[in-house]
Amino acid sequence: MDSLIEIEHLIKIFPPNVVALDDVSVDFRKGEIHAIVGENGAGKSTLMKVLYGMHSADSGELRYHGKTVRFAAPGDAIQAGIGMVHQEILLVNEYTVWENVVLGQEPAGFFGRIDHGAARRIVTEKIHEFGFNLDADARVSELSVAARQKVEILKLLYRDVSFLILDEPTAVLTPQEIPQLFDELRRLRDNGHTIAFISHHLDEVLELSDRITVLRKGRKIATIPTAETTKSALAELMVGREVVFKPIKDNVPAGDIVFDLNGVNLKASNGKDLLRDVSIQVRASEIVGIAGVEGNGQLELVSVLTGLQRPDSGSLKIHGQELMDSSILDRRRRMSFVSQDRSRMGGCLTASIMENMLMTHHRLRSTFTAGGGILIDDQKAAAFAEDACRRFDVTYATIQAPFRSLSGGNQQKVILGRELTLDTPFVLLDQPTRGLDVGSIEYVHHQIMELSRAHRAILIFSADLEELFRITDRILVLHRGKIVADLETERTNIGEVGSWMLEGAKSDA
Repeated sequence: MDSLIEIEHLIKIFPPNVVALDDVSVDFRKGEIHAIVGENGAGKSTLMKVLYGMHSADSGELRYHGKTVRFAAPGDAIQAGIGMVHQEILLVNEYTVWENVVLGQEPAGFFGRIDHGAARRIVTEKIHEFGFNLDADARVSELSVAARQKVEILKLLYRDVSFLILDEPTAVLTPQEIPQLFDELRRLRDNGHTIAFISHHLDEVLELSDRITVLRKGRKIATIPTAETTKSALAELMVGREVVFKPIKDNVPAGDIVFDLNGVNLKASNGKDLLRDVSIQVRASEIVGIAGVEGNGQLELVSVLTGLQRPDSGSLKIHGQELMDSSILDRRRRMSFVSQDRSRMGGCLTASIMENMLMTHHRLRSTFTAGGGILIDDQKAAAFAEDACRRFDVTYATIQAPFRSLSGGNQQKVILGRELTLDTPFVLLDQPTRGLDVGSIEYVHHQIMELSRAHRAILIFSADLEELFRITDRILVLHRGKIVADLETERTNIGEVGSWMLEGAKSDA
C-alpha cells in the first residue's frame, strides 16, 4: 500500500529544553486508519501539530504524495487536503452550530453573499446523516462539552478532507455515540480517506485502526499492525511496564452518611423538567458512580452540587450541615471538585501551573499565605506544586510556565493533584480521567481508592462504564433528570446499566 504521508527523523524541542519529539519516523498509508498512542506528553499531539502546520520542526522531513512539504500554517494544510479536530475545543461560542460548521467555507449566493438558508440546510442534513443529535440553531455557548466536540467533528466532516487528524475525538462522547462516529470513519477510510486517530482508549484503537504507532517520551517505540497486538501488549509498550485491567475496589465497609442530597427539582425557564426529585446518599468510604447518556441532567446536577445553579427545591447536606444556600467557598471547605471541562471551569489557561495547583488551597490553608492572608508565600507554594506534580506525574518545563503550555492530559493531572490533596470529607469527580492515558488512569484510580480508605465519600460521574465497574460500590443511572436505578456494582453488569441508560423512561412513567 502506498504511503500518503512520510515523516522522517522529526525533532521538535520546546524552550528551554523539553524534547517533545526525538527522531520520530512514521508513515501514513492511503486508505487506512492509523492510531497514535502513548502516555500524556509522549508527543502524539505535537507530532500531528507539526504535520498540520501549527508547530515548526527543528529538523526532519515531511513528504506528502511523495513530495517534500512544510506547512507554514494550518491554512496551508487545509488547502492541501489535511484537516484536524483538536483535543481542546476551538469554536466561536457566540455563533450557532451551523455558523461554526461552515465558518471559512460558507456557501455563497447572489453577489457572493453568504447563503444562510443553504448553509443551515446543509448543516442540518449533515447532523441527521451522522446522527449527532444537535440543534443547528443552538448557540455553542449553551452546549455541553460533548455536544461542542460533536460540532468540531462535524465541522471537519463537512469539509471532506482527504487526510483527517482526530485528536481524542471520543473523549467526550458517550459509549452509545461512539459507534456512530466509528461507522462514519470506516466509510471514509473505505472511500480512500486516510485517518490519523489519537486516543488513550486502547479498546477503541484495537476496534477501529489498521495500524498503531506507539510513542513514549517523544520517541517512537513501534509501529505494528493492529491484528498482531493486544490491549495488554500496547499498554506495556506505552508505559514500559505491565498495566492491570481489572476491578480494584476494596471491600472497605461503608460508614455513616457523609453526603445527603434530597428531593432536588430544577426546571428550565420554559418549564421543562431538568432534574426530578433527585436524592443521593454517599457514605464514608463509599464510591458511588453516576451513569447516563449525555444530556440527561448530569451537567445540571453538577451545577447544583457546586453552587453554580440554584434548584427550585431540595436540600444538600455534608456531615449534616445544610449547604444549599451556602457560598461556593463554604462548599469548597467540605467538597473537592474535578470538573469535566478543565479549560473553562477546572483551571485558568493564562495562569501558571503553580497558581492552578494552588487554587482553593490558598483560601483554606494559611500555610501558603503571609501578611494576614493577603500575600502568597511563593516558596511554599512552589514546593507544594512541584511535589503534587511529581505525585501525579505531570510533564512540564517549569512550575511557572502557563497552564495552557501543558497537554490536555497534563492539565487534567494538575487539576486532579489540586483537588485530591484537599482535605475534604466529600469528593465530586466529573469525568476525572477523561483525556488520560492508561498508566495515568491506573494511578488516579488507586488515588481514589486511597481516598476511600481514608473514609472520604466519593461521587463520580463517568461516561466510561468500565471505569465505574472498576472502582465503584454502587452505580446510579440518571435518565431524563431522574435517578431511575440504584444498582450494586457487584450484582449488575454493563448490559443492564446500558439498558437503564437508554430505556429508563419505561421505568419512570
